[in-house]
Amino acid sequence: MSQHHSSGSAVSSSYSMVKIIQYVAVAVLVLGACYYVWMKPPSLNPLADSRAAEALALVQNHRAQGYPTILHAMTEHVRAMTERNQVARLGEWRVKQVEGGLYEIRVWLRDQGVTGQWFEREFIWHADLSSKKVNAASLAADGVTPIEPDTAP
Repeated sequence: MSQHHSSGSAVSSSYSMVKIIQYVAVAVLVLGACYYVWMKPPSLNPLADSRAAEALALVQNHRAQGYPTILHAMTEHVRAMTERNQVARLGEWRVKQVEGGLYEIRVWLRDQGVTGQWFEREFIWHADLSSKKVNAASLAADGVTPIEPDTAP
């Protein structure tokens, strides 16, 4: 009978060991997630900085070629591709402060061509909060952003 009792104890200790490993795994995941959120640069989250959010809104609401806004032009491209049974994906909008009131806004657009090959383009704009101006800073963005007339004397 004592032998039976010791095997029951072995099952119990291995069961508690599994529980301990599960708790440690969960703790590591939670700590990793907390570390990521804590260490994540604020540039990835424009809502954490009101000026970054303002720069993002300035770009997204800026007039686009053929569309009322840049955001509308980008989302309309994805919609039109989907309508033609082609795949297009718009990445996450990212904002980075360059200096003072100058911010850089980036977004990736991935299109799958008819041959199945993927094409990636990075759209980059500079938003100047002091002058409220938006300038295309990449060739892809240049194709969406109308050229502003130069108002300098």
